[in-house]
Amino acid sequence: MQALGSSLTVPDFTLPVPRFSINSTPPNFASFVSTLSPSKVGIRLSLTFGCGVRRSRCDSFGVQCLGSNGGENDDGFYIRRCVELARKALGFTSPNPLVGCVIVKDGKVVGEGFHPKAGQPHAEVFALRDAGDLAQSATAYVSLEPCNHFGRTPPCTEALIKAKVKKVVVGMVDPNPIVASKGVERLRDAGIEVIAGVEEELCKSLNEAYIHRMLTGKPLLTLRYSLSVNGNFLDLLGNGVTDCGGYYSRLLQEYDAVITSYSLFSENLSIPTSQEPGANQPIRIIIHKDHSSSNQIPLAINEVAGKVIIFTDNKTEIALEVAQQGIEIVALDQINLDVILDYCNRQGLCSVLLDIRGSFSEFEELVKEGIKKNYINKFVTEILPVWNGCAEPDPLQTLKSLELGVKVVNLKSRASDQSVVIEGCFKVE
Repeated sequence: MQALGSSLTVPDFTLPVPRFSINSTPPNFASFVSTLSPSKVGIRLSLTFGCGVRRSRCDSFGVQCLGSNGGENDDGFYIRRCVELARKALGFTSPNPLVGCVIVKDGKVVGEGFHPKAGQPHAEVFALRDAGDLAQSATAYVSLEPCNHFGRTPPCTEALIKAKVKKVVVGMVDPNPIVASKGVERLRDAGIEVIAGVEEELCKSLNEAYIHRMLTGKPLLTLRYSLSVNGNFLDLLGNGVTDCGGYYSRLLQEYDAVITSYSLFSENLSIPTSQEPGANQPIRIIIHKDHSSSNQIPLAINEVAGKVIIFTDNKTEIALEVAQQGIEIVALDQINLDVILDYCNRQGLCSVLLDIRGSFSEFEELVKEGIKKNYINKFVTEILPVWNGCAEPDPLQTLKSLELGVKVVNLKSRASDQSVVIEGCFKVE
């Protein structure tokens, strides 16, 4: 395939254009533009990379991306940008969803925003503030249907109407019963054109935990465990996975709570925290059963970052000691997932990670219940470069005896340092 030209000439200024095949990945245009002289900031450039490759325009070092079909109204592109913005608040918005908003006028982005934290303004408000008067007659792109009710913040529909936008493109309708299509209806009643369902699956994946809680009344529950390369259970985490960018560090940032074995603290095992920049540490739910090795609260629990809750079936010694240390305790006749998940739902938690580390006996009944009642929605399996023998009894026997009616969908794999991480969803036939 013939390469594109070697230079682009404008008055009094010549820009070298890197040579590349149309079939290859285009160079990083933003990095290329950053090398230009600051005195040339008024230059407008337009490069065509060929069929199937998005065209880009540089105007005063601001990159404006056009549709792959050549038009300047690529709704899917701007919704994808909304999702990208929304992810900036990962781990901070629960029980609210992650939402991003982009305001576009005459083919140019004039405002952007995302919802940073529960109780703070929503994405539309930040984007409209960013756009100012340019929001009038513009198109607002938002990954989730704008709210139409008064909560801790005013309705976003009214903000959009007041700003006099002419069109709103919505990634997905909000499953929250107090919103569900009411935002779309309010905007249409105000004479604003509304398109819904653009990049819907992407927007659903962004807020799968929020959606699950809205539809079921329970948090999304994910099972995490480690295996050797020959398929046996390991009470280990791989090298680098707890560092910034490692899959385990990101999980701790993503999930609202982590169910943890009491034995991790009594045996002084490593209790990693998320190393992601500015991470909001998850609540630690510690399972303590009457047959646990000790009723004394290990000092390691006091060193845990973030809130700690102990679920216990021992109502005597541990309750008194925990109360003295200021740690929240939930005393039960029997520890089960029904109680734990209902408690998390009342706390506004959307996602819970059942992390199989430490004594598997503390998790066995929870895993059985989760499988039987279809509470376990996802799994994350880390496969480490270790070959080991099978323990007796086999901690994974419960998982290995899954009924044939349970299938795995959306299977994904990725490398994480020396480990391989596999994740997927359970689908009940």
